[in-house]
Amino acid sequence: MSSLLIINEALQWLVLGALVVAGLALARQVGVLHVRVAPAGALDANRGPAVGDFAPALPLTAMDGRKVSLGATGGAGGLQLLMFVSAQCPMCKSLIPVAKSFAAAERLSLMFVGDDDPAVQQKMIATHDLAAYPFINGEELGRVFEVDKLPHAVLLDNAGKILAKGLVNSREHFESLIVSHEMGVAHVHDYIAGLKPAAIKTAAE
Repeated sequence: MSSLLIINEALQWLVLGALVVAGLALARQVGVLHVRVAPAGALDANRGPAVGDFAPALPLTAMDGRKVSLGATGGAGGLQLLMFVSAQCPMCKSLIPVAKSFAAAERLSLMFVGDDDPAVQQKMIATHDLAAYPFINGEELGRVFEVDKLPHAVLLDNAGKILAKGLVNSREHFESLIVSHEMGVAHVHDYIAGLKPAAIKTAAE
């Protein structure tokens, strides 16, 4: 009987050891997988002024008559977020509350940009409670930043320097603009791309 107990205990320790080894291997693979499928950042189409360039100094007038400038912000965070939207874009309309919440959380100065009939834009402003935000209506800014898909966002510092930009469709994409700026990379995808070779090499070892 004692021999059976010893064998049983030995088998239990062997199984436990195998489980520990398997757990460590799984944790390592999860880490590699996390890098490979890291949350996508805002999609930069590599059009228009590049990150690090300065936005042109344009005289802009919001729909409510106020004079505004790119990058000139009184926001506590010192940064300005431009969000290009359209009343014909369902994703734009669903992201407007997200943009407002994100700008408030990050203390950003938020400006909306569109190109449509003034009556359509006024209705959009009323529907989405945008009266507190500058709303630029016209094609000039869209041409400057070469925006061809919406919703599109551009993050500027208080001197008008482009810190990050790209197509957005979630709060995570907005957050990636801040992350890119804080990490000092042109785009969060650049950082992820740099991690992948290292992760793959580690997994292969």
